[in-house]
Amino acid sequence: MDRLICGDVGFGKTEVAIRASFVIASSGKQVALVAPTTILVEQHFKTFEERFKSFGVSIKSLSRMTSNKNKLEIKNDLRNGKLSIVIGTHALLSKDVSFFNLGMIIIDEEQHFGVSQKERLKELQFDIHVLTLSATPIPRTLQLSLTGIKDLSLITTPPTNRLAVRTFINEWDKVTLTDAINRELDRNGQIFVVCPRIKDIDKIFKLIEKMSSKLMISIAHGKLNTNDLEKSIINFYQKKSNLLISTNIIESGIDIPNANTLIVYNADLFGLSQLYQLRGRVGRSDKRAYAYLTTQKGKILNDNANERLKVLKTLDNLGAGFSLANYDLDIRGAGNLLGDEQSGQIRDIGYELYQKMLMETINNLKKNKSTYHVNWSPTINIGKPVLIPEGYVEDLATRMSLYRKIGDLNSNDEIKNFIDELNERFGPPPTEVTNLIYTISLKIICIKMNVNFIDIGPKALLIGFRQQSEKNIPKILKWVNYNKKNIKFRNDEKIVIALKGKNINRFKLLKNYLKEINELIKF
Repeated sequence: MDRLICGDVGFGKTEVAIRASFVIASSGKQVALVAPTTILVEQHFKTFEERFKSFGVSIKSLSRMTSNKNKLEIKNDLRNGKLSIVIGTHALLSKDVSFFNLGMIIIDEEQHFGVSQKERLKELQFDIHVLTLSATPIPRTLQLSLTGIKDLSLITTPPTNRLAVRTFINEWDKVTLTDAINRELDRNGQIFVVCPRIKDIDKIFKLIEKMSSKLMISIAHGKLNTNDLEKSIINFYQKKSNLLISTNIIESGIDIPNANTLIVYNADLFGLSQLYQLRGRVGRSDKRAYAYLTTQKGKILNDNANERLKVLKTLDNLGAGFSLANYDLDIRGAGNLLGDEQSGQIRDIGYELYQKMLMETINNLKKNKSTYHVNWSPTINIGKPVLIPEGYVEDLATRMSLYRKIGDLNSNDEIKNFIDELNERFGPPPTEVTNLIYTISLKIICIKMNVNFIDIGPKALLIGFRQQSEKNIPKILKWVNYNKKNIKFRNDEKIVIALKGKNINRFKLLKNYLKEINELIKF
């Protein structure tokens, strides 16, 4: 198994990991869970320890908080098979870590790991299960899933009574932020203030402490020693402080339901998935949460930064992580599936050719002989506009991405899922998009029947065949002769179907005729 589990913060990814770990550990094999931060490792360790305490499963954590003596003991227990589950940071990637019988690797918050790190995990032992967890997978991982190299599962149901986080994008404004902080303090809540760089923390501390006399401020960043960092986080957990100024070290693993206001300083310096993860630190209870993404006054943002902030404000509904990852894929590109780049555009050979070559290679490797790759496409003219209007999808890159997806649709189920995606992301599709989807449904039918030409005119339908086997030609001729009152062959071997009567649904009639022809030639 090599599966990506995509679900929003608090939707149950950890529960899936716990249950999968129990199955593997019960079968006598070992499980390694890798997380990007020490804080997240400790949180997972406490959760796993609590859930497994009645089953006699040995669990340990390995991070920079682990003493050297305990590290040596844990590594020996892994090597000898005495330890069933180990939860750690990048420390698990060390070359001196080996396993007795590793059965599964779980990569939590995979967007924080590089390609070489993830591949190093797979090298620990051949032929093991890999479970990847992320709310916003990086473009490369998402592309691996969408192309079938990885399996993909979505968790889309939010916890009961969960409310969406209200998101505001503004320049840094003392009045607005003071009001936001005081409103949160008035309901006995807590606040996160996040900076992109450690050197900004002192500056922000001086700005924030003047905004309210009720503030008790803690600070957290990666350069603090272990004890000071742990003390700062615990004080915030225990409500001894009500505002935490930190870097994006809190992006993963902080679960404080009482914290429901987030202020991000210089939000344009963060990536799309980083901002989404940071926003996930608030709104973890049944209270309304607020996120203020601020930029410097007067600063002109580049196009990508503007696009990231715009997307984040648009996707403020629950369970939007997968949609956001799709936007990230559109903005940054899929990267190099066989190399180290985790994002980047495919400029040299073109997207369509790249996708075609990739799918052919994947299916050859899977030895899926039943998969047939079509190297031609029928010409279809339905006599009506077929496009995605700019008024429906404003962004050009997003429209182009949707056209690519439409071109890859190969079944009615895929068409239905695509329509559902359009409704969810952009609202009910207009007539032009409906016409486009109808054209694609015709294309699927035509490819199966070897029909290479369709023209829906006001007075007649025109159908042309690419090639037919010798046994099918007499059947088609017999069918044409039987319906000779309104159907005939042209000299160029195309079938002409005359349209008689008023208020005829030409589109439905065409599909009915194609269905009749298909019934003839499939036997």
